[in-house]
Amino acid sequence: MDVISVIRTKRDRGRLSDEQIDWVIDAYTRGTVADEQMSALAMAILLNGMDRAEIARWTAAMIDSGERMDFSALARPTADKHSTGGVGDKITLPLAPLVAACGAAVPQLSGRGLGHTGGTLDKLESIPGWRASLSNEEMLAVLGDVGAVICAAGDGLAPADKKLYALRDVTGTVEAIPLIASSIMSKKIAEGTGSLVLDVKVGSGAFMKTLADARELASTMVGLGTDHGVRTVALLTDMSVPLGLTAGNALEVRESVEVLAGGGPADVIELTLALAREMLDAAGLPDADPAKALADGSAMDVWRRMIRAQGGDPGAELPVAREQHVLTAASSGVLSSLDAYAVGVAAWRLGAGRARKEDAVQAGAGVELHAKPGDPVVAGQPLLTLHTDTPEKFPYAAEALADAFAISAADAAASARAAIVLDRIA
Repeated sequence: MDVISVIRTKRDRGRLSDEQIDWVIDAYTRGTVADEQMSALAMAILLNGMDRAEIARWTAAMIDSGERMDFSALARPTADKHSTGGVGDKITLPLAPLVAACGAAVPQLSGRGLGHTGGTLDKLESIPGWRASLSNEEMLAVLGDVGAVICAAGDGLAPADKKLYALRDVTGTVEAIPLIASSIMSKKIAEGTGSLVLDVKVGSGAFMKTLADARELASTMVGLGTDHGVRTVALLTDMSVPLGLTAGNALEVRESVEVLAGGGPADVIELTLALAREMLDAAGLPDADPAKALADGSAMDVWRRMIRAQGGDPGAELPVAREQHVLTAASSGVLSSLDAYAVGVAAWRLGAGRARKEDAVQAGAGVELHAKPGDPVVAGQPLLTLHTDTPEKFPYAAEALADAFAISAADAAASARAAIVLDRIA
């Protein structure tokens, strides 16, 4: 078999055979298929798509490129969550300990931010001492003792995906739904979780800009999970406005702790509870009450134990950026829009994100919101505070926010706050 024939098949809108898929994934992982050849194939897949059987086989080949984890020795049922990425999406931080407090084990393998979307590991690394890299044995030990772990995927888990993900990012093929679905699901299935809840973001701050595209991606991933014996459900959730009141690493950790302490923004609490209920139901614990675990402090207890188990100090002061710059309202009225993508780009430019995987991030950098759409504002009041250690970045970040928000007359009919959960696919 040769790679040129595989590329031509998909270029000419043909269907890849099981043998072609197995061969090309294995050959690329071993390095006998070059990056430029896999780039051509990825572009052909972006343009011409794959059917469900092709995606399932592609996902299986990605899984088979590495090891599989096994959580069968745990006394608790396992449930995991994956978000397709957004702005201010700190939900994993309160969610994992909350679900663990309700009786499930949460093996949360997470990633780093790239571009305008934040990364869970970058956020947690703003906690002094906390480490993302755990061996499989360490991960199992934390799960058994605490009930929740948030860490990086090991090198042995779906190595084909690690190579292909990096390639897609630099070849304009990130948006290919078959490749997004297989990338996410190969890692989650290889991880060995018994059930999975997908948070598929929709809107300007998400990779899926339209509800139709998000439904297609969610349906594809739910089908892949079902085909591989993992109970899978997806929620389509709004990402036209940032989640919560912060976008940035330490800023979002601080806000997550507020949620675990019984406070925090209403939208973060709403989505955390919605996903927790789905995870507990999928894990066979439908009678557990996550709202009670959030209110009585048991989720906070698990958070502290989880952070300590990975070397972190849950009581330590979080980093604060050396410089702040405030953007104020130009007029009085009602904040009618606030674009998630623009806020994400501003946070990235301030140093909260990276353009390349090897770039460092600033723990304290980001954007703090003082109003959300539907809130009344007064001329001159703070709307956004920009945080960074490098103040020369303020103009560059402010430029991204120039058209990010709009204020309507106070007597205009203010639109109702949009629902967070837009649809459910199972």
